[in-house]
Amino acid sequence: MPSTPNLSTPNLSAPTQSALPEPSPLYRWLILLFVSLAMFGNYYVYDSMWPVLDLMRSDLDLSYQQIGLLSSVYNAAALLVLLAGGYAIDRWGTKKAITVFAFICLFAAVLTVITPKYEVILAGRFMLGIGAEPLIVAAVTVLSKWFKGKELSFAFGINLSISRLGSASADWSTSFASPLYTNWQDPLWLASAVAGISVTAAILYWIMERRAEGRYQVGTSSAAEKVDFKSLYKFSASYWYIVALCVVFYATVFPFRTFAIDYFQQAHGISREAAGLLSSLLPVAAIILTPLFGIWVDRVGRRSLFMAAGALVMLPLFLAVTYLPPGPEINLIIPFIGSAMVPLTLFVVIFLLGAVFSLIPAVMWPSVAYIVEEKRLGTAFAIMTFCQQIGWMVVPPIVGLLNDINSASPDNTAGYAPGMWFYTGLAATGLYFAFKLWRSETGPNAHGLEHITTKTGMNSNV
Repeated sequence: MPSTPNLSTPNLSAPTQSALPEPSPLYRWLILLFVSLAMFGNYYVYDSMWPVLDLMRSDLDLSYQQIGLLSSVYNAAALLVLLAGGYAIDRWGTKKAITVFAFICLFAAVLTVITPKYEVILAGRFMLGIGAEPLIVAAVTVLSKWFKGKELSFAFGINLSISRLGSASADWSTSFASPLYTNWQDPLWLASAVAGISVTAAILYWIMERRAEGRYQVGTSSAAEKVDFKSLYKFSASYWYIVALCVVFYATVFPFRTFAIDYFQQAHGISREAAGLLSSLLPVAAIILTPLFGIWVDRVGRRSLFMAAGALVMLPLFLAVTYLPPGPEINLIIPFIGSAMVPLTLFVVIFLLGAVFSLIPAVMWPSVAYIVEEKRLGTAFAIMTFCQQIGWMVVPPIVGLLNDINSASPDNTAGYAPGMWFYTGLAATGLYFAFKLWRSETGPNAHGLEHITTKTGMNSNV
């Protein structure tokens, strides 16, 4: 811990922050690389469990509901961390925080795989939520400090792309690490090794941050916002419609991803490698399309209309994979990863879901800044994230229970249909809130979501 400076006698030999030179672009981009690699490992570990669900069910005799709880316990931990705010990051500083939380993620990954006892695996997923969520907050804090007033938006985009590559790589492991998929543990040991890379990247970031102290002029980040429940009544109806859409949207897409690879294998009879490539279309689409949709919407406006359109497109997709004929098989190719034959219907549905997964978040999160005063944005985003985690936590055990009650299996593929109807019900609820938002933003109390564009130069808080 650095010593406290003597306030009565200034140290004339120590340069002030403003007198220091700025770091070189290379230095800043290396900081971005190491922080993003730490995030890559975090995302990989979280998604590494979904390709082995069938092996965990056969080797450990787990029910679908138990599998759902392995997803939900992560969100329960995330809610506890969110309530704590950014206290640990503010107290420790970003270099110590990122390293500590990366080590927690590594410990969680090892705890998850080291024993077949379900309670220990559950504890591992809980620990992952404790480490992963504040690691994300710390990474955002680092980027704000090093790129504020420079290439901040681009840096955030690069960070998100590298992070989501972690999710895609976990799906792709069914191809490039296919020999490991003879039991449930070996793929998760691979995830632990990736978590080790994350720790290494965090340590390298620590070294570079420590080396920069006293040498370069680096920005400071404001203290993390905590949830202020007293200000809930101050937010407009449009804000709450966006929050509601956020909750049901993420409570639909992320739980679907939890069971997707297993569902493609069991209900549609495709190989694990094909199922992994198909599932990876969701994060890959987000990597490519999210920034493009963001640029497009900034130019044309119509934000609430785009959110409603995305919700409408999502509505029939889960019933389509359940009831439509599979169609001819096509060759799905992921360059440098692999290829597999998949049914055309599944490809089209997952491609459209990936497009929606890119469109709605690209419009939804920035829209909050247009309808909430700047001084309350921290609270607005914190409440939105808090509600999102609750919805995401509740759904996986329900879908798992529906699968168990209806004896879903390769011999009874109709048993998966109730879960798909549940996703459809959530999508319909999301469409309702998106429609209410559109009606609100085309009425007399609109905040400008339909009209503000980069060409108008209008103020964001209308």
